[in-house]
Amino acid sequence: MNPARSRSWNRNRMNRGGGLGGRAAVVGIGATEFSKDSGRSELALAAEAVRAALDDAGLSPADVDGLVTFTMDTSPEIAVARATGIGELSFFSRIHYGGGAACATVQQAAPAVAAGVAEVVVCYRAFNERSGRRFGSGVRQREPSAEGAALGWNMPFGLLTPASWAAMTARRYLSVHGLTPEAFGPVAVTGRRHAARNPAAYFYRRPITLADHAASRWIAEPLRLLDCCQETDGGQALVVTSLERARELPHPPAVIVAAAQGAGRSQEQMTGFHRADLTGLPETAVVARQLWRASGLAPGDIDVGIVYDHFTPYVLMQLEEYGFCGRGEASDFVAADALPLNTHGGQLGEAYLHGMNGVAEAVRQIRGTSVNQVPGAARALVTAGTGVPTSGLILGADG
Repeated sequence: MNPARSRSWNRNRMNRGGGLGGRAAVVGIGATEFSKDSGRSELALAAEAVRAALDDAGLSPADVDGLVTFTMDTSPEIAVARATGIGELSFFSRIHYGGGAACATVQQAAPAVAAGVAEVVVCYRAFNERSGRRFGSGVRQREPSAEGAALGWNMPFGLLTPASWAAMTARRYLSVHGLTPEAFGPVAVTGRRHAARNPAAYFYRRPITLADHAASRWIAEPLRLLDCCQETDGGQALVVTSLERARELPHPPAVIVAAAQGAGRSQEQMTGFHRADLTGLPETAVVARQLWRASGLAPGDIDVGIVYDHFTPYVLMQLEEYGFCGRGEASDFVAADALPLNTHGGQLGEAYLHGMNGVAEAVRQIRGTSVNQVPGAARALVTAGTGVPTSGLILGADG
């Protein structure tokens, strides 16, 4: 990046009306081992990740006065506080919609810090998603609810799992753009290539080829096994504080340049098959517009993309919604390595932590410590789960 351009961009960002204005930063990241059978409770995983993130930030539990997590998390804020030695809390919040909440946890923490509601906020997510409740196993019996009623329109036709829901959209995407299932291969290969060089990744030293992708078994046509993210036991935590305080801590801060949430009109949870156009992601478009407007940036200004990869077709659609390429062109865009993508390996290669490990990788890229470091990376886009109400972040270097 041109240093003069970088200084000008930072001044414009700080002076921009509305948004976060670069007043908060991610200063600590911590995670457990990513495994398929942790042998520990989800609370133990959450506590380990939180302590690791605080150690990384050079802070103690006594410094924390805010916690943010997911509605799907089983470890309540007060339980995590007790388990880690955190004292009084002045702020706590939870975000709905599974993986769509990943970036929104930081979005909740940042304004709380900027407004003085809290001084140090920890965002966390922990689960035994492989050895415990497996989200990929699909719909389970539940009490009557609005969510259950919505799913009732699709379940009688065999649409019972996230893969089956995504497959409907993926099939339409291929049909409209005249593509074959092989179009999804570059996403899977890219994620596994980066994971193969990441010792923390479950698929460390296990890259794949396009031929491997094409030979993997069908899960729900046109999705193959290697189009679907893995299942993981583990935890990830992030520490957010003011930029002023961040500058006194051990690591270069990852400045929260912009953050947003979004839901489309008549939004459903991965089953919005009634939409006029199934080849796009309206919720992602809502987030993208906010991020570009609040940051004053454009796709060409992004150095690295951490794009939520629960299913490979959704990566392609997100890149198109964010404007990195034209409709139907994302497969070629990924194959050409036009944007460094999911340098930790993503959820296909590193771990499925509902996207929180992706935020951590963006922080490492800004710090310059990623195992697949992009030289001079100063602006990272992070996206969250799609097909559901979602969220996004732009993190940047300080100064």
